Amino acid sequence: MTFAPGTVLRVVARSRLGRAAAALLLVVGALAGWWLASADGDVYPGGPPRLATGVPRGVYDKYGLLLHDYLGTHLPALKLQLDNSEGSVDNLERVLSGRDAFAIATADAVAEYQGPQKSRLRAIARLYDDYLQLVVPADSPVHRAADLRGLRVSVGQSLSGVNLVTRRLLAGAGLDPDHDIHPVMLGVGDAADQLKAGKLDAFFWSGGLPTSALADLSEQFPIRIVPLGDLAESVHQQEGGGTDAYRAATIPPDAYPKAKNSDAAVPTLAVPNLLVTRDDVAPRLVEDLTRAVIDSRDVIGAKVHAAQLVDLRTAVYTAPLPLHEGARRYYTSVKP
Repeated sequence: MTFAPGTVLRVVARSRLGRAAAALLLVVGALAGWWLASADGDVYPGGPPRLATGVPRGVYDKYGLLLHDYLGTHLPALKLQLDNSEGSVDNLERVLSGRDAFAIATADAVAEYQGPQKSRLRAIARLYDDYLQLVVPADSPVHRAADLRGLRVSVGQSLSGVNLVTRRLLAGAGLDPDHDIHPVMLGVGDAADQLKAGKLDAFFWSGGLPTSALADLSEQFPIRIVPLGDLAESVHQQEGGGTDAYRAATIPPDAYPKAKNSDAAVPTLAVPNLLVTRDDVAPRLVEDLTRAVIDSRDVIGAKVHAAQLVDLRTAVYTAPLPLHEGARRYYTSVKP
């Protein structure tokens, strides 16, 4: 085959141009994957954002799964990814390290946290309250926290909000958490399994009402919820961080209808949960997520009863954290 003069040069040039164009398309495609289009055409920087929830079978875990499903229908471009964790303290570290963009954490864990980048934490919304729960077999001799001396007690995983408040509760009851009990560090699902198997005498839990792991346990094994209201003043005195995170509360009789003492309310303490992020997360992304959290209340609340308390009027009360700019934009936009 022969070519007219100059043909070879044109072929080579076209070939180089084609390769350059292909390379450019690859780069554009990669960059396109780095941006997620929002429902109204705006864009989110970064890859799919991640939300740190909590231990399997806990309320954080279930709330996260339902929020993920809601976003999949109502804001599919966001593509939220979920990560299980040990709980509140772990979640704060995940957000500040960049492993997750969002997380759920209790207000007392936020107040207590002393990491070097704490000032970068921002709030999106106050969600619902966690209730402090001490669970024992129905025939247990434990009727108050002080009765736990010498027993095998799950105190929550080391980086959980459960562990933080449990240590305060035990101290308020006059017990050294490291020496006066036999502490075991478990998530709520594993703790429920071990109580049923006779490998634990009791376990502490801090979660929304009802927590499915406890409700399921009460269906299979006779349990009782031990009152903790007598420790409220002591816990308040131990609280640091400049915020009054705890409030007196009661677990209503219908929270766990199969529990032995389900015929009466159980006095305890409650602590708010916050949806948190970092100061450098894109405002538009945070604004859209804030909107979804508020709009999804009834859908999620039908399956996670605690989420029924997510309310536009209370969501902005996020002490000890300031609101993220994106969340502030949303609340301002819907302010009457």
